Amino acid sequence: MYAVQDVRLDPVGRRVWRGDHEITLSRKEFDLVHALISRPGEIVTREQLMREVWHTTFWTSSKTIDVHLGWVRRKLGDDTRRPSLITTIRGQGLRFEPATSG
Repeated sequence: MYAVQDVRLDPVGRRVWRGDHEITLSRKEFDLVHALISRPGEIVTREQLMREVWHTTFWTSSKTIDVHLGWVRRKLGDDTRRPSLITTIRGQGLRFEPATSG
C-alpha cells in the first residue's frame, strides 16, 4: 500500500482512493499513478514511464503520457492548471508530490 498526501494506492488489489472516495482508473491510468506514487518526490522521466507503463522504448510523442496524465488529474480532482499531486518538471519528467505545496 502506498499513501502520499490523501491518495492511497493498493498495488495488489489495483485500487486507488483519494480521501475516502475510491477512484476508478483504467489499467494504464492505474499503472501511471503506481509508477509515480511508488517514488514520491522523485522525478520520473517520460522514458521511464514509457518503459514501465507502456512496456516500450519506442515512442515518437509524449502526447500519450499527457493525455493519460490529464485523465488521471481530473479523476483525482487535481487542478489541471495548478496541480498539487502530480507535477510536471519541465524538460525532466513528472513527480508525485510528497506534500501539498503552496
